Amino acid sequence: MTVTDTASDGADSSQGFSLITYEDPWAWLASGWGDLTKSPWLSLTYGAIFSVGSLGFVTALYWFDLLYLLPPLGAGFMLVAPMMAIGLYEGSRRLESGESVAFMDVLAGCKKSLPRMIWAGGGLGLVLFAWMQIAALLFMLFFGDGHYPAEPELMFEMLFYSPRGLAFLAVGSAVGAVLAFVVFALSAVSMPLLMERDVDFIAAGKISVNAVRLNLRPMLLWAALIGLFTATGIATLFIGMIFCFPLIGHATWHAYRALVPKEETP
Repeated sequence: MTVTDTASDGADSSQGFSLITYEDPWAWLASGWGDLTKSPWLSLTYGAIFSVGSLGFVTALYWFDLLYLLPPLGAGFMLVAPMMAIGLYEGSRRLESGESVAFMDVLAGCKKSLPRMIWAGGGLGLVLFAWMQIAALLFMLFFGDGHYPAEPELMFEMLFYSPRGLAFLAVGSAVGAVLAFVVFALSAVSMPLLMERDVDFIAAGKISVNAVRLNLRPMLLWAALIGLFTATGIATLFIGMIFCFPLIGHATWHAYRALVPKEETP
């Protein structure tokens, strides 16, 4: 069953959307796992690069006594991760069409959408910058002009064993969740859409928001599943990201295909 968005942006803005159920996000995960097993070298290499890069980033924060930036940057990760999975979207597209999923072939396939993804990355980068400013403002509201302690033990004690720390975490989590959902609505299908079609970031974001709006409850489940797999990957010192990141990336392609069906796509 489909409905049509009739916005007035020309041909690119008139798009049919499928109405989904709570079963669909689980089906996307199953399809994503299928893509991962069909292209293990691509998927696990992508996941390993992302895992090592994330662990290296956290190590650098620790080395330079900047671990206090880890909580806001950890939340900010959720805001920019959809753009990082472009190679996985391309891999799923190639599996769908029977093309080669060799790593270099996938990279070559991503080049055509690179300018559009750069614009998208700039937009998500601005959101990440805004979130960092909001986090800094919240810290000042709760702790005044104080600074995060450099030692992890003292930082943990300040955040989890003081009333102000717990209040800061509660308010920060609530604000971050709202911002994360806004970004999720903008990027749920816009990143694979930008990878596949010659459409600008604003139009793609509008299509994504409408797809989420029309399927709000199942998409909330999908957002929760993404958060769960991401948290699992982080909690395992990013080792789990070797599997979780490509799984979510491939599944996101299938979410895009389910919400914006291929037969509706020029």
